[in-house]
Amino acid sequence: MPDFTVREYAFISVAYEGCPTSSLDHAYIPEKAFEHLCDLSASFSKHGAKVFELAGRRKLKLDQYVGVIETPCGTRVEILPKHVELSGANDQAVILAERKLLQKMLSVSLHLPSREAGSANLNRFKQPLHEWIITQFLASFERLLQRGLRFDYNRVQEEQKFLRGQLQHVKYMRQPPAKKHIFPIEHDVYEVNRPENRLIRTALEVVCKKTKDANNWKLAQELRLMTSEIPRSQKIQQDFRQWQSGRLLALYAEIKPWTELILGEYMPVSTQGEWRGMSLLFPMEKLFEYFVAYHLRRGLPEYQVKTQHSTEHICKHQQSKIFKLKPDIFIDRSQTNAKNIVLDTKWKLINQNDRGGRYGLKDSDIQQTFAYSHYYLKHESEVILVYPYRAGKFDKPLDDFGFRHTYGAKLRVVPFNLDEPQNFKII
Repeated sequence: MPDFTVREYAFISVAYEGCPTSSLDHAYIPEKAFEHLCDLSASFSKHGAKVFELAGRRKLKLDQYVGVIETPCGTRVEILPKHVELSGANDQAVILAERKLLQKMLSVSLHLPSREAGSANLNRFKQPLHEWIITQFLASFERLLQRGLRFDYNRVQEEQKFLRGQLQHVKYMRQPPAKKHIFPIEHDVYEVNRPENRLIRTALEVVCKKTKDANNWKLAQELRLMTSEIPRSQKIQQDFRQWQSGRLLALYAEIKPWTELILGEYMPVSTQGEWRGMSLLFPMEKLFEYFVAYHLRRGLPEYQVKTQHSTEHICKHQQSKIFKLKPDIFIDRSQTNAKNIVLDTKWKLINQNDRGGRYGLKDSDIQQTFAYSHYYLKHESEVILVYPYRAGKFDKPLDDFGFRHTYGAKLRVVPFNLDEPQNFKII
């Protein structure tokens, strides 16, 4: 089945005879795949996650989630961020730019290891998101095999004609005379069967079935033959809880996040027991928040940059605090006797030229920043709203907003250039 690539807020419709060619803003997929997306939409809506929105009987509109969705019929829909303006540009160039951005944001947000250099990785942005994840997983697994897998002792109970380990006397005494030469024994076996290896092997089986890239398929089959003695995990969640860390398992730290991506299948809500294929969905607003926080930590090493800081509540009810306030980013500068700063990231588009429309700012966002200023900063510092940079539309900070009836409290609205995050300065 063909793969489709779209961007946030794109439309997905049922393909019909003579339908237009699929584009980044509108994809036409087979009817069975569309029905599966409708079922997913209903499942997500029950749990309060808005991934799709019905735009008609045979049309869906995407929301702010990005990633990959695979349907039972084999159709894959890749959803990319809506960051680069089309403006008549080549779709393939836009796809490469969006994939590059998404991979950078995922690497930061999910703490994925990055060990890429040289000409061999120059074409990695041409791969769809799922193939990029598979490539990274296989490369990490190959390096792990070269350095050596970790073994573990497992207790085994068996019957043998020789003694080994501990003899189970009760069982031996109950045996009939004809089996007195058989010894029920219990001993430890030093083998490769441990939770980490089982999970990696299970992820490898998924990769062998799902990859469509020739190089990935070839390497996956080679690794599959080399690790044939490792059993598959029967209880994935339990094995992940038993995944150990430490000096002896330091080599496994690199491959763990890739294994989680393949087996954990990041979705807005759990759909365990149902078909998901290799489906991964991430909320762009969260990826943007983590990406901004990551570069703030790098640019402000002298301060504490905290995400989802929650120490204040709006109300008090029956002698207990209620309605917690959680700003996206809190910069603690108390150790340097400077005033703290609160930042709120918004994955929305605003226009610095639209003064009549209040630049596209939402009342709820401004009211939220006022609450942050009151409870966290005592109206003595500044709250900063961070929006994505857009050339010609939002490429410079807006004039400061002052909160009325306060002394010195203000609101700043600044752009964050995703292509040059290292240049982001707020102090």
